[in-house]
Amino acid sequence: MDGFFNWLGEAIGNVIRAVINGLHGVFGGLWQALDGFVEGLTGSLGISDSVFSIAVLVIGVLLLVSGIRSLVRGGIVGGIVWLLLGLLILSWLIR
Repeated sequence: MDGFFNWLGEAIGNVIRAVINGLHGVFGGLWQALDGFVEGLTGSLGISDSVFSIAVLVIGVLLLVSGIRSLVRGGIVGGIVWLLLGLLILSWLIR
């Protein structure tokens, strides 16, 4: 009886190890891809790869998108204001 439970414990442990190794392979590859993307993006823009810089970049791009959407809908003044705010933030970030 002791041999059976020993075998059962080893089998369950091997299954758990296989699942963890598989998840590590998938998420490890995703992490490396994300890290490469961030390094390429920040390197081409000439900014640091800190969380603050990425957040400011996202906010600036969202302001630009909002300005373009406003211009497409016919809001000339609002579109220009959003575009200028986005350009101001991005020009402050990208030197």
